[in-house]
Amino acid sequence: MKFKLFPERLSVLKTFILIFLCFSFLIRLTFLFWNFSEVDTSFFKIGNTFIIGFLYDLGTVSFFTIPYLLYLLIIPQKWYGSLFDKIVTYFAYSIGLLIFIFSFLAEITFWEEFNRRFNFIAVDYLVYTNEVTKNIQESYPVSLLLLLLFSILFVLLFISKKRSAFSKTFNNETSFKPKLITSSIFISIALIFGLFITNKQAEQFDNRYNDELAKTGIYSFFAAFRNNELSYKEFYNTIDPEEALSVVKESYKNDVLINPETSSIYRSIINSDSLNKPLKPNVIFICIESLSGKYLSAFGSDLNITPNLDSLATKSVFFNNLYATGTRTIRGMEAITLSIPPTPGRSIVKRNNNTGLFTIGEVFKQQGYERNFFYGGDGYFDNMNTFFGGNGFNIVDRGRGFLLDSNIKTTRKNIDDDEVTFENAWGICDEDIYSKVIKEADLAYAEQKPFFDFVMTTSNHRPYTYPEGRIDLKPSRLRENVIKYTDFAIGDFIEKAKKKPWFKNTVFVIMSDHCAFSAGRWALDVKNYHIPALIYNLPNTPNQKIDQLCSQIDMFPTLFSALNWDYNSNLFGTDVLSMKPEDERAFIGNYRKLGFLKNNKLMVLSEQKQIDYYQYNKEDNSLNPISIDANILKRTTSFYQAADYLYLNGGLKLKE
Repeated sequence: MKFKLFPERLSVLKTFILIFLCFSFLIRLTFLFWNFSEVDTSFFKIGNTFIIGFLYDLGTVSFFTIPYLLYLLIIPQKWYGSLFDKIVTYFAYSIGLLIFIFSFLAEITFWEEFNRRFNFIAVDYLVYTNEVTKNIQESYPVSLLLLLLFSILFVLLFISKKRSAFSKTFNNETSFKPKLITSSIFISIALIFGLFITNKQAEQFDNRYNDELAKTGIYSFFAAFRNNELSYKEFYNTIDPEEALSVVKESYKNDVLINPETSSIYRSIINSDSLNKPLKPNVIFICIESLSGKYLSAFGSDLNITPNLDSLATKSVFFNNLYATGTRTIRGMEAITLSIPPTPGRSIVKRNNNTGLFTIGEVFKQQGYERNFFYGGDGYFDNMNTFFGGNGFNIVDRGRGFLLDSNIKTTRKNIDDDEVTFENAWGICDEDIYSKVIKEADLAYAEQKPFFDFVMTTSNHRPYTYPEGRIDLKPSRLRENVIKYTDFAIGDFIEKAKKKPWFKNTVFVIMSDHCAFSAGRWALDVKNYHIPALIYNLPNTPNQKIDQLCSQIDMFPTLFSALNWDYNSNLFGTDVLSMKPEDERAFIGNYRKLGFLKNNKLMVLSEQKQIDYYQYNKEDNSLNPISIDANILKRTTSFYQAADYLYLNGGLKLKE
């Protein structure tokens, strides 16, 4: 008898597989044309992209076939076409198609936001269904999407029935052996992909877009689910741990190491002298959601949508060459509060043992400040309340629940309904959070308490909604409109603060958490890490532009130096104002790749101990491979390895 891969009993399964492969091809083709100018479309590169993609599609769909294949193997021939058989087949087929259709539609929205296949962000979003569901409802026409989803499902069911897939499945005499052969093939494919094929192996190109096109969304999702945490020691380039710490300690040679023989960078930093006494102004830090430097006129934009920030840039210590360490809010929070290079995998904000750490809040505590974390949504999201509350901050947020860890002792204030004028999926509008900040500042001033406020904004985020009547709108330019509102709210806040008695003795630090978009041609697209940052109303310091290359981790060590504070520190960041040219560098990364930017060259550490070194051309944002510089590699490895080592071994904990 002639062998058939899909005997008649497997007709529905065959149709199911073909539909998935066809839809996956169309999605890949859609993404290709979506970013056609960014993709390497040379014949062999694009051909290999689609071939690799097809193999991953085949591996992905093989996982979905296993439950039904096992059912087909078990059920005896006499039950073919029975009511039970029809119920199981129709149900399994419909559910499978629904999952596929939903995933493809979700991929389109995810690609629109991140220009990537599903990754760890999609996995994290599963935990916060309330915020994500509201965001979807406010960003997209959900009713139309559901109508589209079920319309596609019914069309596919109709076509499948028309092509006799069901009748062939129910009316045949296929024996056990043909079913076993086909089952063995697809189960073998699933096992090969499950045991030996990683999502990273799809990345065979110099172009990040080709790498993403070659992947399959569902497979990428489960790969991210399995690899949410990465061991630096196991996957990245390493040197002797003591040597790594020695290199890092050497970079702080102007400070006094406390217990230098230990595995620690804990040190004493001396800034004050007889001529420069310590200053103790209040400090309000505004962490702006998703604001790229490219939108500011101060950085050459011709959009004219940030007049207030552009004005502040001329009246502040303005950082012209500062880069975010990561691509998400919790990465920005990690870099700012812990002043640490990014560690691979999840942000420390969401990892275990993330409380009782030495943060910038501890430095403020040493100076007698009260510390507050303001967030316009529920701080349960992304573990923010546990992180900030567990590291000595009082919490002011919109949530009504409890902190995740009942052992955390902190004050939590709720933002009440009567304090809210506008709210969306992520929280209250920026104007409302600033009003709450002013209200709490008034109370602290009345009690004569110096305060440090960490304010996390939410408006500059999809669904891009905000109170009406505040700005002149640009039709169909949602991103630009919400940036303009974000800028308006900052300007309004500063003007209101100027009328308060505490204004003259308050420093305002403003910096973005990350860029609006991190995706680009390169895995680490340098220009998409460039963010605005400034210190306004800083006493005894002239307004100036700071051109030194630096990162988010350097912002608060710079402020502490400008205020002439002496303090003990466990922070990796350094004072940018006194930074020498040879000390300039920036840490940039994502959850897998760790970059070290110095002298227009970028060292990148990746899994499987991969090392890449590039010449960075700022004019066209290009990265050209060059020979590895051993000294830069050692320095890069030392900082990232030391950061990971100290976190895992308690080196970031508060000192007794």
